Amino acid sequence: MEKPRFCVLGAGHGGTAMAAHLSLKGFEVNLWNRSDARLGPIRQVGGIELQTPEHSTVEAGFGKLGAVSTDCSEVVPGCDVLMVVLPATGHREVAKSIASCVQEAQIVVLNPGRTGGALEFAHVLREAGCRKLPLIAETQTFIYASRAVGPAQAKIFAVKNSVPVAALPGFRTCEVVAALRHAYPQFVPATNVLRTSMDNVAVMFHPAVMLVNSARIEDTHGDFEYYLQGVTPSVAAYLEEMDNERIRVAEAMGIGAMRVRTWLYTAYDAAGRDLNEAIHANPGYKGIMAPQSLMHRYILEDVPCSLIPMISIGEQYGVQTPTMRAVVHLCSLLIGRDFWQEGRTVETMGIEGLSVRELLRLVNEEALSDA
Repeated sequence: MEKPRFCVLGAGHGGTAMAAHLSLKGFEVNLWNRSDARLGPIRQVGGIELQTPEHSTVEAGFGKLGAVSTDCSEVVPGCDVLMVVLPATGHREVAKSIASCVQEAQIVVLNPGRTGGALEFAHVLREAGCRKLPLIAETQTFIYASRAVGPAQAKIFAVKNSVPVAALPGFRTCEVVAALRHAYPQFVPATNVLRTSMDNVAVMFHPAVMLVNSARIEDTHGDFEYYLQGVTPSVAAYLEEMDNERIRVAEAMGIGAMRVRTWLYTAYDAAGRDLNEAIHANPGYKGIMAPQSLMHRYILEDVPCSLIPMISIGEQYGVQTPTMRAVVHLCSLLIGRDFWQEGRTVETMGIEGLSVRELLRLVNEEALSDA
């Protein structure tokens, strides 16, 4: 593939940053969003102004965009790579929206898939009547630490050094990496989508930190640095126990998942004698403030689309996850929603009842292009 043309699906914190950055790198970029409110100002000025911290290696400036629309049929056709950049709770809606216009030759990348994203996306496309599936892939985490800082402005605080990506099925991952490396040399091949799903380290930092800082968030409306002030030695110890459960679920499927502390070093060169020190050694977290409300994707996305699928997979393969379950239960009480009823499960991912051997065959070998 020569220089690919991109469509970014999602105009939030991550999508606006990615669209602007890709444009500044010299790529043609279309932008889609579920609602038009976010797109109006961007359409009016013709693009997105990208800001970066002082001494950043990322180029700042105005990223001019092509088509900007809520209609997938206006932005998806003609693009080589569709970068889905929105909360994972929206993946099902995106799959339904593009089912009638996506082509088999296109690549769809979930940035990130959270846990089970590619599996669910393929399952929904099939249910929506898509006869020839595109090549679906998911990243292990989002490549940027970024925020939307205005109606048509975004800021990239840091770019990760290395981000694993895997296709469904895994033997086609090289095709995805080859396409993405035109723009992102940081993307590296992962074994399969089970590895990217179980290396979903963001879930270790989001719901539990929100939970233990809930009073502070409500009292100050997020007026503190989320990672650098919201994580203390005792909070980090809790996160490490959640991490232990994640590792055990991965091991039950024969997946050697990366520990959070190792990931911090790999992604950000942040090292420490324990998780607390590693978090506080990460310059990419400096200046990232806490959410202003508990009604935030750190709970609304990561509980149903990260924690619950890990718990569901653990259940299917005989692994107990009491620490994760406690977070889901308490977050449900805080928000007043039953996340157990809306979360991803082995049923919604289309893997219910599969043995480990059958699951590994599905994610590694089976072509999913034919309905």
